[in-house]
Amino acid sequence: MKYNLILILFILFSGTGFSQEKITLSGTISNSADGEKLFGVNVLILENNSGTVTNENGSYLINLPRGEYTIVVSSMGFQEIREKVNLQHNTKKDFNLEIDSNQLEEVVIAATDYKTDIRTPEMSVNKIKIETIKKMPVVMGEVDVLKSILQFPGVSSANEGSTGFNVRGGSADANLVILDDAVIYNTAHLFGFFSVFNSDVVDDMKLIKGGIPSMFGGRTSSVLDIRHKNGNTDEIKGNGGIGLISSRLMLEGPLLNDKASFVVAGRTSYAHLFMKMAGENNSASFYDLNAKFDYRWNDRNRLSFVGYYGLDNLEIKDFIVNNYDNTMLNTQWNHRFSESLLSNTSLIYSKYNYRFKLDFIGLNWESEISNYNFKYDLKHFLKDNITLDYGVSSMYYQFNPGTIRAYGEKSFINSMQLTKKHATESALYINSNHELSDKISINYGLRFSYFERLGQEGVSIYENDEPVVFNPEFQVYEEAIPIGSIDYKKNKKLISYHNFEPRFGMSYAINEEQSIKLSYNRMSQYIHLISNTASVTPLDVWAPSDAYLKPELSDQIAIGYFRNFKDDNYSLEIESFYKKITNKADYIDGAELIAHEAIERVLLNGEARAYGLEVLTRKNTGKLTGWLSYTLSRAEQRTPGRNALEPGINNGNWYRANYDKLHNLSITTSYALNDKWSFGGIFTFQSGKAATFPIGKYQYQGITIVDYGARNKNSLSAFHHLDLSATYTPKPKHKNWQSEWVFSVYNAYNRKNAASYTFNQNDDSGLSEVKRISIFGIIPSVTYNFKF
Repeated sequence: MKYNLILILFILFSGTGFSQEKITLSGTISNSADGEKLFGVNVLILENNSGTVTNENGSYLINLPRGEYTIVVSSMGFQEIREKVNLQHNTKKDFNLEIDSNQLEEVVIAATDYKTDIRTPEMSVNKIKIETIKKMPVVMGEVDVLKSILQFPGVSSANEGSTGFNVRGGSADANLVILDDAVIYNTAHLFGFFSVFNSDVVDDMKLIKGGIPSMFGGRTSSVLDIRHKNGNTDEIKGNGGIGLISSRLMLEGPLLNDKASFVVAGRTSYAHLFMKMAGENNSASFYDLNAKFDYRWNDRNRLSFVGYYGLDNLEIKDFIVNNYDNTMLNTQWNHRFSESLLSNTSLIYSKYNYRFKLDFIGLNWESEISNYNFKYDLKHFLKDNITLDYGVSSMYYQFNPGTIRAYGEKSFINSMQLTKKHATESALYINSNHELSDKISINYGLRFSYFERLGQEGVSIYENDEPVVFNPEFQVYEEAIPIGSIDYKKNKKLISYHNFEPRFGMSYAINEEQSIKLSYNRMSQYIHLISNTASVTPLDVWAPSDAYLKPELSDQIAIGYFRNFKDDNYSLEIESFYKKITNKADYIDGAELIAHEAIERVLLNGEARAYGLEVLTRKNTGKLTGWLSYTLSRAEQRTPGRNALEPGINNGNWYRANYDKLHNLSITTSYALNDKWSFGGIFTFQSGKAATFPIGKYQYQGITIVDYGARNKNSLSAFHHLDLSATYTPKPKHKNWQSEWVFSVYNAYNRKNAASYTFNQNDDSGLSEVKRISIFGIIPSVTYNFKF
């Protein structure tokens, strides 16, 4: 493996010798209106019909022989640029695109413009424009970036109102969610009603479900990559919105003689103020702040400083005070060594902190996870058909699973500190995009990850090295009693793991309109969310891998057919996937996870699998645009016994995962009636999630004992609802002020979707009864948005 990797690197780098025989044409393309770098702009060379598109930084690069060429720069909604250039030496050519007023109407009615990319090996990727997200009907009128990805195949919600999501049969913690490369551990405001991402400052969002490039790692299911926008470099601008329970404001503009720009945005809720005015002592609120400062030192160097802070607070009088917060900071330095070699250095800090007080027992609880991350990434344009990405990263983790304190005179709580944990995770990666011919393009790479669990005091020792024991008399698993412990110093290595993670993708273009793609990736996950629920809750605690909580490993293969129809007005994507996960943590029946000092005593390591078929079809242009997505899939897991005498979990048989949903259908539409009115609608249908229901009860020494069936053999009722929105854009009364009114109805036909069921005994009849617990009924809302 070592010498094969060296050979691959030698072959790839040897391509630079050929690239020196050609001239490099490179530069950046910006929006002339605000200086924003434009992603996905087409750069075409007419003479040889070659070209490229700009990356996320608005940059492009093409290698050409010496000579005179005609460059065509085009993007929907902008005026096309055609310019002659005589290439005799490496040339840097920047372009500023002017908005095409003749296409303004078409831009409005073709808001999606998501034709399928036929030629690149990129697959299992979903992108959505912020303009489209803002027109989607949502709960209480708050635009939600995370809710939008639920409308794509392979993605399902954990619960209604929850920002946790599942991708291709993976658990909620198996998704790597990053904001400008910083990990976000809890994506929810108000316990799932809103997400932490403010749509006003989001520039680009991409969900990668398969064929994941080797620069990403640390999770086994997907990558949600969200990027802040850069500030306007020409003038001060702003926008915001006023809703029923929250409002937001964003400002951006130039600084330091236009060499720098800034973006600052804030959101806050105020429903708690109305509650207090009404004499209600309970309250729930949140606020968050985003900021980005961008400084262009010169043509070769650029500095960026990005920050986010968000806080949630819940108070129920005489019962609970609960708050939690997210913090991220990122300092980035972009450096251009040459026209063909770029680098990005990042220093990142991320933290999630959770606190609550229970008044009735005098309990004060706090838990936290934080990390410090160093990343050094390089992008190398080796030839006009080969691009190489490579780099290193190193992350240091700190885990506080729980600090418990007593407060109040009547408290009977014993103060204690659960053992704090520390770990490091490092990686080295290389990834290549290679266009072999006009029909075949490949993407291949390798990631090497290394995880080290660092020392702590009092690591328990168990007989036969088994923290979980099987009781043959009652046929149940129980927590083992430690027979001793070993003390480790803080920086002493307890255990380490390493994994090679190959990645591969290929595209074969049948013709200009259709292609076949396939991909494979292996991923490893070294940190885990300790939870036995289907959705993420603030109380869930992150924990690092150790001798018993093994790293999860996933292998996924996918194959797909992609096609555009009728001049790209329609597109179709069909994919099938199979995923296998080893070392899947499973919890014994009756496991108590909260404030557990030794979590290894309630878990066993099993395996999981997921497979399915995904269909996505779009209408990209016209007054009516939108897409239909459908997923047919199965997600299962199994934990067999460790020997012939043990049955394992669920008798060692495969059973449905908590987030398994056989059918998942979503229809998203947008209709532009005229310049003033546009309408949106989303219909969602999902099979009921897996559940375990009681199958009987019996009396034992005067106590009623409920007998449950096989794990997750049952299902909640099917989940479906219809959301509608209408956007009214009045004619501006002032040149520098634009506004719109967004009216929306969530769950238009008032469907009472089941979040869970409760099983009780009727006090009068003595018969068993079932009650459905629902979160939402019909919710109308109105929001006023403005720009200046």
